[in-house]
Amino acid sequence: MNKRTISIILLAIFIITIAFTLINSLMDDQSSAVNKTGTLNITDSKTKMVKSVKYEASGKCLEVIDGDTIWVYGVGKVRLVQVDTPEKGETGYSEAKKFVEERCLGKTVYLNIDDKEPYDKYNRTLAIVYTDTEDINNELLNNGLAKTLYIPPSEFKKGEI
Repeated sequence: MNKRTISIILLAIFIITIAFTLINSLMDDQSSAVNKTGTLNITDSKTKMVKSVKYEASGKCLEVIDGDTIWVYGVGKVRLVQVDTPEKGETGYSEAKKFVEERCLGKTVYLNIDDKEPYDKYNRTLAIVYTDTEDINNELLNNGLAKTLYIPPSEFKKGEI
């Protein structure tokens, strides 16, 4: 083999190593979740009322999958409870997804995880999602981008988000 072929092979190995390292760092690693508890003061855009809310976990939103599912570093996939946004191909899908992307993507989000049913059948964490100032679940409803979807058992009462 000549020097050029060896250089190309070494470059390919280097690129593959970097890709695997990056993918591994973004993988769902439940054991690395930092469950910082705390409280936030959230303003409801409809009523202008400020309420104090608790959260049990937080992390950076790495991906918005659709209007009611996000990927949070250290937690994995998170399904927003009590809301149902349009699915891909349905009217309103893009608007709901864009709404969540603008508020969550690349930012720290705070999760009030459902104590009675913390995971759904797809192993997504079920939670109310907050930013520093907003209840994303509630704001989806306030802006007409989602309808209420209550699936018992749940720590949260029907319509209580």
